[in-house]
Order: sequence, then structure tokens, then C-alpha cells
Amino acid sequence: MLINPMRIVLILAMLFTCFPALSSTKLMMVMQIEAVAGGYAIIQAKPGVTLYLRDQEIFTDSEGFAGIGFSRDAGGLYDLVAKASDGRQETETIWVASRQFNVQYVNGVESSRVTPPASVTERIQREAEQVWRARQGGHDLNHWREDTFIAPISGPVTGVYGSQRFYNGEPRSPHWGIDYAAPQGTPVKTPAGGTVVLAEPDLYYSGGTVIVDHGGGLSSSFLHLSQLGVKVGDRLSQGDIIGAVGSTGRSTGPHLDWRMNLHGERVDAALWLTDAAD
Repeated sequence: MLINPMRIVLILAMLFTCFPALSSTKLMMVMQIEAVAGGYAIIQAKPGVTLYLRDQEIFTDSEGFAGIGFSRDAGGLYDLVAKASDGRQETETIWVASRQFNVQYVNGVESSRVTPPASVTERIQREAEQVWRARQGGHDLNHWREDTFIAPISGPVTGVYGSQRFYNGEPRSPHWGIDYAAPQGTPVKTPAGGTVVLAEPDLYYSGGTVIVDHGGGLSSSFLHLSQLGVKVGDRLSQGDIIGAVGSTGRSTGPHLDWRMNLHGERVDAALWLTDAAD
């Protein structure tokens, strides 16, 4: 079965109920999908079924749900395979559309934040490991597939996912989030419920940083905050305030950088918003 290359949302009366209510014969169902680079898919498998994407096993939660992230460079056919313990096997072929990304030039950045001195190399590496560990999640939460995500603040979008960044004319990694311009101190809300897994006031590149685990391997990161309103371990409901807009870290003015990560894949946060297809 070939999945439509563009956004498909299957509106089912029993979208997130147990699998037998959806089908008594299929081993899996694609529940929601943004089949583009930076997108994602939500799959539900029957009990006892193991899922594989391009031969890599996919984590499923206690109810058989799995989240798959497609990288910035993704494109082409992806075979999603379900294997049952009795030997049955089922395959869905997903076409993931590639994307073209903008180039963005950011000038006026403090030179030490573009080419850091050797004296901060160890700090940068330590902080990167800290962020990586936080994004591993592990909380058995359903917010990632039950909440309808909302924007963390309102304001002009000044940066988008995937754009190639040049800082002071020097090429650096692509931008992985959505930048919202907003006045210093603007409250920042969590777009969906979750648990705080990182709350650091001063990381070298991202400044004041909060990471929220939504469950299912999905997390949100909020960068450049001027204030933190939460601590590690806090349980949040959608709309709770996690901090305030700032210009800390590698930044040229007050804004929020909101990023999302799904099982280690950097995905486009814009595609999780309800107006993503508008």
C-alpha cells in the first residue's frame, strides 16, 4: 500500500482507542502522518507486533503506538514492516517527499558564539551530552499522541526549520526550530503536556533552556529564555508557563527558538501545529 506523499490525517471516531476497534485483521494502522522531510508518522500496532522501518526496529509504547521521525534530508520510499509472533507480516510503503530549504544570514552575532575559543570546548561538549541525555525521555506519557499541539507564543516567525544558517557570513549547522520574535519577558507556554527533563539557565549556545518530554520519544526544547519557570521533574499540562522570552546564548535579539526531537530525529515543530496544512 502506498501512502499519499503529502499530509494525511485520518479522522477516526476512535482514533486513539485500542487497535481491535480499528481492524480485526491488520497488524498495524498509520494513524497520522506528515510524509515530508522533517515530518513524522504515528503508527498503532496490534499487541505482540514488532515494527521496523528500513530494517530498524521501532519503539512502541504500552498500547502499541509508535512515533517515527523523518530527517531533514529524508526523501523517497520507506518500507514500514509489521511482524507478528505467529509469523505473519505486513508492509506499508510510505513515500516521503523531500523539501527545499532557505538560506538565512544572521549578522551581528558575538564572534565567540560563532567560533568559540578553545577554553569553552569542554563546556560545549558537556552541555551537548546533557541535552542528549535529557532528550532520551523515558516517561510513559501519552501527551505526544493525545494533545493537540499549540504554539508556545504568538509573534512573527523569523526563522524556520531546516534553513541553512550563516552567522556573520560563516556557514554553520541548519536551523532546527521555529524562531518567534517577541518582547523580552513574554511568557512561554508548553505546547502540550509533559515532564520537564532539563532546565538550565545558561547553556553556551542556547542560553536559558527548558526541555519537556511529551512521551513516546517526543520532546520540545525552548531556547534563549531570560527566565525559567520550571524545574526538572515538574509535570505540566498544555499551556503551563515554562519561562520567558529572552536573548541568551547565541542570539541577536529577544526571541524564542522552539525545537522538537522524536527518537533522536530532529523534526519540524511547525508540522505538529493544528494549522500546519493551512
